[in-house]
Amino acid sequence: MKNKWLFITALSGFLAVALGAFAAHSLQKTLSPQALAWIDTGLKYQVFHTLALMVLGVLQVVVNNSERTLKINATLNIIGTFWLLGMLLFSGSLYALAFGVEKSVIWWITPVGGTLFLIGWLVLAYKAIK
Repeated sequence: MKNKWLFITALSGFLAVALGAFAAHSLQKTLSPQALAWIDTGLKYQVFHTLALMVLGVLQVVVNNSERTLKINATLNIIGTFWLLGMLLFSGSLYALAFGVEKSVIWWITPVGGTLFLIGWLVLAYKAIK
């Protein structure tokens, strides 16, 4: 795969738009206001981190013409992995709650996903000042 972060960005962006449109046009009559709020929150974090992953993908294109390609790519991969896992766990658990998965099954997943987002941002901050 030429650029996995841009590929993941494209998939995540597609899914976010599809779910957002589906929620806005088809689910308003079937889901509770709380469920729609969970979807909205999940979509906000997914879209925000999809854009962040897009930046990582573009940076990899730029970096591939650099002398320090391997070291920078490794850092970008670490950050991207934390953000991707954060999207899957944080946003995914909110979507699951909205669609009726029992809270007791996934109550711990949402904060783990949020923590993964934070770790990705902290790794970026650390590498930026190092």
